[in-house]
Amino acid sequence: MSNDLRTRITDALKEAMKAKDAARLGTLRLINAAIKDQDIALRVDGKSVGDPEILAILGKMVKQRQESARAYEEGGRLELAERELAEVKVIEDFLPAQLSEKQANAAVDAAIKEIGAESIRDMGKVMGVLKGKYTGQMDFGAVGPMVKARLG
Repeated sequence: MSNDLRTRITDALKEAMKAKDAARLGTLRLINAAIKDQDIALRVDGKSVGDPEILAILGKMVKQRQESARAYEEGGRLELAERELAEVKVIEDFLPAQLSEKQANAAVDAAIKEIGAESIRDMGKVMGVLKGKYTGQMDFGAVGPMVKARLG
């Protein structure tokens, strides 16, 4: 299973080449390059990139593009913002569906209960559990304050 996501990305890259979809092809190549960079970094330790790492890479890429799009919109560069958001859509094709707010709340409650968190000092453990189970499915920047509110 560790190469399932990598295979899907490679297949999508081949399809984009055949369809001559330049925008999608460019984004898929960026994804592949990011994965290969991580592969090279991990090779020193004798490890390779699996699905959890790929999900983290994709999540990071989405966040970067959303921030860039916001900056372009604020600067009045709408065409560049649209290009960034189009890349986000391509990347999100490979991410699992995002949890709703209700599901995220339930996941936070379950993680707190699972480790028996009682104070803000346990926040890191709770976030670790959530990242282990829900990488790519929730925005941890938004979840952090939820966890803090429950433990604070």
